[in-house]
Amino acid sequence: MQRVARVCVLFAALVALSAAQQNKPLKLSLSDYQDRVQAAWTGQIVATLMGFQFEHKTASTIWVDRFPKKYEVAPVDDDYYYEIVALRAFEKYGIDLTIEQLGRQWLENAAGSWGSSEQARLLLERGVKPPDTGHPRYNKLWFTIGQQFSADIYGLLAPGNPNLAGRLARKYGHINGYAEAVDGAVFIAGMVSLGFRESDPRTVVREAARLIDPSSPYRQCLDGITAMAGQGKTAEEIFQAVEERWHIEYPATNNAVANGGIVATSVWFGEGDFLKTVNLAYRAADFTDADCNAANAAAVVGAMRGMKALPPHLVEPLRNRIVGSEMGGVKLTPPVDESIPDLARRTVAVGRKLLAANGGSAGQAGITTPYRGVETQPAERFRLADLMEYWNPAWKLERAGFGGAGGGMQGIRGITYLDGDVLATYPRDEVRGVVLRRRVKLGANPSLRLEVAADEGRAWQLEIYVNNTNVLSRVIEGRRWEALSPDLGPFRGQEVEIRLYQRVLAPKKIAGNAYWRNLRVE
Repeated sequence: MQRVARVCVLFAALVALSAAQQNKPLKLSLSDYQDRVQAAWTGQIVATLMGFQFEHKTASTIWVDRFPKKYEVAPVDDDYYYEIVALRAFEKYGIDLTIEQLGRQWLENAAGSWGSSEQARLLLERGVKPPDTGHPRYNKLWFTIGQQFSADIYGLLAPGNPNLAGRLARKYGHINGYAEAVDGAVFIAGMVSLGFRESDPRTVVREAARLIDPSSPYRQCLDGITAMAGQGKTAEEIFQAVEERWHIEYPATNNAVANGGIVATSVWFGEGDFLKTVNLAYRAADFTDADCNAANAAAVVGAMRGMKALPPHLVEPLRNRIVGSEMGGVKLTPPVDESIPDLARRTVAVGRKLLAANGGSAGQAGITTPYRGVETQPAERFRLADLMEYWNPAWKLERAGFGGAGGGMQGIRGITYLDGDVLATYPRDEVRGVVLRRRVKLGANPSLRLEVAADEGRAWQLEIYVNNTNVLSRVIEGRRWEALSPDLGPFRGQEVEIRLYQRVLAPKKIAGNAYWRNLRVE
């Protein structure tokens, strides 16, 4: 028994020693820090350029290790332009940068060419201030990928400090997104940050996921991935499961949740190898945001392995430069002509200040980041039904879907959002449709009034029920407002339940959004 006890004590000591070694502070020389930062910048650029050919298109079926076209410099792209803009904002306003100041930088640099980022730019130009520019009340694409693919920089600014990286990503991600989309930014920033202190990509994924509250759909996607991986599922099996579960919920090809699952799975199975990691993202599934996914995963590899991890034949043609004057028809102000090594140097300069202000140190010899366990952030949730709080709180919205129109591929499905005093809806379940519901006590002279419209060239079926009586049935076509007022006289003085249905399977019609305004019961 004494011998067994001694063995147990020795084992416990070894476990404690191992934990202490794992939990030691991160120490990096300035040259190592800058090399890894440059690798993350370069890696995401290379991955983007190789991945353009698969963006919102069919997936790759062969090994990709060449650019699909000749490059002499890296063309500017949103995968890294918004990070350049964020870096400029930190340099201009300091490490206590506010999100309002980041918004000013976006306006100054004309950031926001596509998706939720375009919505944010248009809102900024109208005078809407951040963080409202990312909130579902104003930004109809708040659930998409814009903040996720722009979050690598926050991990680079907080090497080995995932909690700081996550806080930065949450704070600044609100410029163009909210809830699960910003959870994606937190996850990416956390993975990049952890890449500086962890050598196992699976640990990076598992720990970064813990930054996000378990109630989040994004966290639930990540937990499903790690669970399936633990059961021995292959990357291909996990990609399929992610797409079938989460891409159905979020049909836009640039949604944050399903694409984030692809990033996580690519890092998990990529073994820290650049080409293996990005090829997993390219092969993952048809009609995804493949270039963005590969870029995020590549930034993690860069932070873990440095420039030595990047194939020279992909790095050298770019000549360490990013050049461009326009994205998506938006003229960039000023035009971009940036040195990638200089971006790395400037990132390190800001990162050193942030580390020193958050418990670390940054001297001439290098940086030191104290070990901190990952802390789960408070939940940030938004349901589409919550839009009614801003539109018409007396009514409940049920079975609305995120849809896909305006996100990645045009014209595929409708989308639910607010635009001023207009509620746009599209059903999650096309058979059962959307329903607006209200219980109300009617007066002596009751009336129900509303205005409705459809997309140009599309239609939907409106059904209005008072209790179990259908009081109106009509096909709504085209983008012209129709004022409707069904007769409620037979129900005067009664407490009733009113249901307004949007059905989209109208015979011989092309399904589209419903638009509602001025809905009232008197």
